[in-house]
Amino acid sequence: MIRLLRLLAWGFATTAMVAAGLAGAGYWLYRDVQSAGPLAAARTLVIPSHTGVAGIADLLARQGVVRHPLTFELAARLSGRGASLKAGEYEFPAAASVMQALDIVAGGKTVGHRLTIPEGLTSAQVVALVRAAPALDGDTGPVPADGDLLPDTYIYSYGDTRKELIERMRRGMARVVAELWLQHRPGLLLATPQQAVILASIVEKETAREEERPHVAGVFVNRLRLGMPLQADPTVLYALNPADPKLDRPLDHADLAVKSPYNTYQVKGLPPGPIDNPSRSSLRAAMRPEPTDDLYFVADGSGGHVFAKTLAEQDRNIAQYRHGAAAGADAAAPIAAPPIAAPPRPKRATATPPHAAAAHHRRESRQAARLRRCRRETGHPCRR
Repeated sequence: MIRLLRLLAWGFATTAMVAAGLAGAGYWLYRDVQSAGPLAAARTLVIPSHTGVAGIADLLARQGVVRHPLTFELAARLSGRGASLKAGEYEFPAAASVMQALDIVAGGKTVGHRLTIPEGLTSAQVVALVRAAPALDGDTGPVPADGDLLPDTYIYSYGDTRKELIERMRRGMARVVAELWLQHRPGLLLATPQQAVILASIVEKETAREEERPHVAGVFVNRLRLGMPLQADPTVLYALNPADPKLDRPLDHADLAVKSPYNTYQVKGLPPGPIDNPSRSSLRAAMRPEPTDDLYFVADGSGGHVFAKTLAEQDRNIAQYRHGAAAGADAAAPIAAPPIAAPPRPKRATATPPHAAAAHHRRESRQAARLRRCRRETGHPCRR
């Protein structure tokens, strides 16, 4: 009997010791899981694909995110979140606890990278930015057609593919064009969304001022309606070098005579395709151009433009610009300096080349007079 009692006492004592040990271990685990971690400053880590719970715990311990890998592993398994841990790039804040680290990895809260695509770039220039962007995987694939990619700021994660990011830009442009086309001005001369994208790409290069874009689009629509050449310098630059349409000098007569369907000094109508990837505001301007009688515009020296109805007015505006004064500006007010991010782009814009001005003067004056007699936005050219 005494022996039995001793055995029972020994069993109770052992059980109590085990229970106390488990309680102590549980308390230690709880304290270790909830207490501040060893990180002195925020750190970004990449967890490779196909890394298991133990591997993730070891990685976090080696990088100083957690003190004990076993603590992280036990917390993940006991909470049932071990199967939810995801590969990717994560940022762990300073002094992150084990539970905070577990929440970040199990929640898939990966680091978001930003890539801004400026408006007015060619697709080749956009692809170059995507190729140089960090944390992306794979190649971009073929360069899309100009006008297919939406300028915007894109958020992506480590390991996303370059092809998918390019596809997001393509889908974004298709969506915006479709939405804006539903709102196009009734009787718009442009027959298809693609024609609107082409015009928008020219407007994009002609002015950096958003408020001017509908007016510029209205000038080009007028010239299209009258059968006048658009005479847009950006299309000539594109004809000279489609991949990177810029020059370190002004256009000259030889440039304006280049044989290309994109040379709108030589070929009437819209060019065969866009010359860049235009912004939403330029797309909207092309689809809702401002009603105007103007047929010309020229830079005013302050980042904007002066518009004219006749060639004689345009010639005066060009002369004023060349003398360094904005046409029609208040003489007492200083000319506003252009913003640093969008410097003025001096251009002849739609000005007729000097060597042809006299020959075109009377004809284009008659065209301007006809335009004022036409009903605007009928969708049909005026009769000659």
